[in-house]
Amino acid sequence: MFKKILIANRGEIALRINRSCQELGIKTVQVYSEADKYSMPVRLADESVCIGPAPSLESYLNIPQILSAAEVTGCDSIHPGYGFLSENPYFAEVCETCNIQFIGPSKEAILLMGDKAKAAGIQVVPGSKTVIKDEGEAKKIAHKIGYPVLIKAVAGGGGKGMRVVWSGDSFENVFNTCQTEAQKAFGNPDIYIEKYIENPRHIEFQVIGDKKGHVIYCPERDCSIQRRHQKLVEETPSPALNGKLRKKMGKMAVKVAEAIDYHTVGTVEFILDPKGNFYFIEMNTRIQVEHPITEMVTGIDLVKLQICMAAGEELRLDQDEISFQGHAIEVRINAEDPEKDFIPSVGEVKEFIVPGGPGVRVDTAIFAGYQIPPYYDSLIAKLITHGRNRKEAIERQKRALREFRIEGVKTPISFFQKIMNEEDFLKGNYNTSYLYQKKLS
Repeated sequence: MFKKILIANRGEIALRINRSCQELGIKTVQVYSEADKYSMPVRLADESVCIGPAPSLESYLNIPQILSAAEVTGCDSIHPGYGFLSENPYFAEVCETCNIQFIGPSKEAILLMGDKAKAAGIQVVPGSKTVIKDEGEAKKIAHKIGYPVLIKAVAGGGGKGMRVVWSGDSFENVFNTCQTEAQKAFGNPDIYIEKYIENPRHIEFQVIGDKKGHVIYCPERDCSIQRRHQKLVEETPSPALNGKLRKKMGKMAVKVAEAIDYHTVGTVEFILDPKGNFYFIEMNTRIQVEHPITEMVTGIDLVKLQICMAAGEELRLDQDEISFQGHAIEVRINAEDPEKDFIPSVGEVKEFIVPGGPGVRVDTAIFAGYQIPPYYDSLIAKLITHGRNRKEAIERQKRALREFRIEGVKTPISFFQKIMNEEDFLKGNYNTSYLYQKKLS
């Protein structure tokens, strides 16, 4: 097992990693930008190192600074969390070169995942076979597969660097916007293109694998309630899946992981069309923002497992041991103003009171008096509720949203209250266009 892990991230995921490390008896080093000097992850880690000014490119995306911090503090591994460098193959390679374990897959697994999946006979959405940098080439592919198409950042996440193009007339502007946004958010302008399938559900499966080739899947997460391709509400199990379809998709997720010799924790994502056909779209080779709902229904600490698998431990779980108890729902509470097209809201958090009671979990690194910086993703908390069934999980979500008090910045708490009372949501009748169809976004 690792002796000291450097946490190369910030906010609630950095705090979440630190907690699992503490329970495993592993020392932690928290890197931080000047803007995060007084953050909770910095306060609670065993050690901390400032790696640069507030902008991400000068701090959380600064590979030399992060590696220097790891070497100076004697870390034997680096946990990248999600976003930032978590799916950067160059970073994974440099860690290996420096004899520091990257808690994630190999460089090859990150780079070859799409091609390997196709080679394994897994049905994918039609699109580009490789990374595209040239607009002319991109436009030819879009014309070939037919509009609408989806342009996606290779290093994407949180809906950044992702746009739908409905016709060739707007292609140039959208392509350039995606590249610019991807470069700014991830330090990587590379994109790829795929056919946009209308009104699907977004279904993902958590997979866990060890270095001996043993891979299992956990119950699916339904992430269909999205705004501009950013997930807002997630639940498990999905109201759209029955046992037969769940098993079929889960086995396919394992097949994807096996195709790239994947070990540690990852997520295989599918889109499910209204007729029940599903297509592999991508694999996120990292821990997911929405991982807590899987933890709530399975009782598995996914971050601990991720660390243990990276350390070379054997997975001591078989597929028939994985089951889910009840139902869980997560909403992402961002510092945004839903009344003004969800523009970011920054400033001091004057009051912060989290809900509690049976079946309620809040993942956050915010506290009263915290100054929300304008430089990073706007996620400030994740509210997760668990119940014996879907109805109870929703009722607990309603109660928890009523109890949650955040003053000083705008949040979408009232927006989520509307969703939790909306008729089609209560029936489980929704898809990725839900917010637009209901005019809630």
